[in-house]
Amino acid sequence: MRTGSIRREESMKEEFYTQKRWLNWMNKVKESQFRLPESEQDAAGAVFVYIMDDVILACLKVIARFEKGILSQDEALATIRNIREIVSAEHESLGEDADMMLSSLRTSLAAVFESCNSYILGDYDRDRKMEDMISDAVKAETDGRIEDALAVVGNIGARVIAGERPPEIPDMDYCVVAELLDGIDAIAAAMVGDTSYKEEDGSPLEEEI
Repeated sequence: MRTGSIRREESMKEEFYTQKRWLNWMNKVKESQFRLPESEQDAAGAVFVYIMDDVILACLKVIARFEKGILSQDEALATIRNIREIVSAEHESLGEDADMMLSSLRTSLAAVFESCNSYILGDYDRDRKMEDMISDAVKAETDGRIEDALAVVGNIGARVIAGERPPEIPDMDYCVVAELLDGIDAIAAAMVGDTSYKEEDGSPLEEEI
């Protein structure tokens, strides 16, 4: 058997993110007894930031394997889809305030998953000014075209994954696009933070968090 085939079989056994890991985080949220209004810097609120980072690092790990040829395009897309399904699965109420934060987190992560898909497919606008793209996304949301807004923000995120600097996000009232752009900011922060995802060798995922 050729080395490439061996590496491909090993990659298929690797778990990038698990339901158990997500449920561990949900238990931590429940234990935090999060209440609004609380600063994200408070321990109770910070758990949502940690969850975001954890999921993003798993996605970036998939991207790194794809770039190295360890995962095919189809395998990478399927893995991102699996992570998205884990994150999106219904869960018992964690409390009204925590449920609101979790909903916001999932919206931001939707942009992360869309960005990864766009990058893996190579199907994103590389030329349009990002600031203009943000305006396009806001316009799409205003018109009720949320999926179009998500697609535009996913294009921005794909370019950030490809190495471009994230755009300056203008001040805006609360809206879905603002939450989606939070996901892009989180991708950029993760890429200049813990870069170990680029070098990991596929050892079993540590579930203790």
